[in-house]
Amino acid sequence: MLEVRGVSKEYVGPGGRVRVLSGIDLEVRPGQSLAIVGPSGSGKSTLLYILGALETPSSGTVVLNGKNPSDLGEAALAAFRNSQVGFVFQDHHLLPQCSVLENVLVPTLVAKGDHHAATHRARDLVERVGLGPRIDHRPHQLSGGEKQRVAIARALVRNPPLVLCDEPTGNLDYESAEGVIALLLDLHARRNGLLVVVTHNPDLAGRMDAVLTLRNGHLL
Repeated sequence: MLEVRGVSKEYVGPGGRVRVLSGIDLEVRPGQSLAIVGPSGSGKSTLLYILGALETPSSGTVVLNGKNPSDLGEAALAAFRNSQVGFVFQDHHLLPQCSVLENVLVPTLVAKGDHHAATHRARDLVERVGLGPRIDHRPHQLSGGEKQRVAIARALVRNPPLVLCDEPTGNLDYESAEGVIALLLDLHARRNGLLVVVTHNPDLAGRMDAVLTLRNGHLL
């Protein structure tokens, strides 16, 4: 379960303090999906990064399955992000020198565990996202939609309870976006995890279990 209580975020700039988020409260339970929408610059990505422990809130708490990442030291925090959170960004961030399989395996490289089991899961995910025949291809040999499919497989390879997506269809044409949406929802339905998506795509938002709007730092 993801519990967010009273989260605010401020930055200090040349003109003084700028408040981006104000008193955000939300809950996401296992099996649920949530879309966060709102105008550009409203703080959607900042909120997503706080949920994923990439940024710390100025005040308030984020608790994932009973654990507050703000209480962790640097090494424990890195391990938390690696095992508990999967990220899918608007830009796929694939390593150009690596194959599809190697890109999917990236989150497992710093994790303890059975490398053979990780490779087996990565291969299974590549098949499930429809890229089995391209498993040895490099990113430059893939379409935009295929690259996002690799990014989704990479986000799921450690089976994290929380998956966060920041405009996952933002760089895709309509047909590719529809394919990515269908894949994301299908994979989510097979897990009992938590899915939070920041998006401007009304088709994607409308297919989530709930939609919240972020405006002027407040979640509506």
